[in-house]
Amino acid sequence: MNKLNSKQLRELYGQPSERAKNKVLTTIDKHVKVFIEKSPFIVLSTVNSDGQMDASPRGGKSGFVKITKNGNIIVPDAKGNNRIDSLTNIADTGQIATLFFIPGVDELLRINGSAFITNDESTLNLFTDEKNRIKTAIIIEPKEIFLHCAKALMRSKLWSIDNQLKRSDFPTMGEMLKDQLNSKGPAESQIDMINRYQKDL
Repeated sequence: MNKLNSKQLRELYGQPSERAKNKVLTTIDKHVKVFIEKSPFIVLSTVNSDGQMDASPRGGKSGFVKITKNGNIIVPDAKGNNRIDSLTNIADTGQIATLFFIPGVDELLRINGSAFITNDESTLNLFTDEKNRIKTAIIIEPKEIFLHCAKALMRSKLWSIDNQLKRSDFPTMGEMLKDQLNSKGPAESQIDMINRYQKDL
């Protein structure tokens, strides 16, 4: 299989448009602020010093991600499975990339930058509306901020009700994990899983 290097890729694709090159911001403007405030779902991408990568979802009510007066971004670490892959990667390298989603909006917001983890009480107290008190938060200092075009979500028709898969037509998490872990007991039902998760939401 032919493996292309960066020079070959640039020759194949040509140069990006001036608009694509110039749309990158380094600070949060009014449109980015609104996008963050309206977004209930983000994806974090991180890497450790060995080059092992991770992509992890974060979700909450619109506005669950905060913006500080000095233009940094605070992401609460809500209760999860305690793998803390993203957190340990950030602690290791201090790097992060993010994608912000708004349901019904095909454009995305991309923010790349440096990051660290804190358990500072004044920061944690910004998230007292969380059902379970958070233990830490991610502080992001943006380096690159830009709106990502709508093509990927338009192609996928992600928000189209007609494109949604019926949950009953797909194996439950319990069924998949039973097969993957070779578990002997019965698979956890979808209802039981949802009920178990409710206390952590």
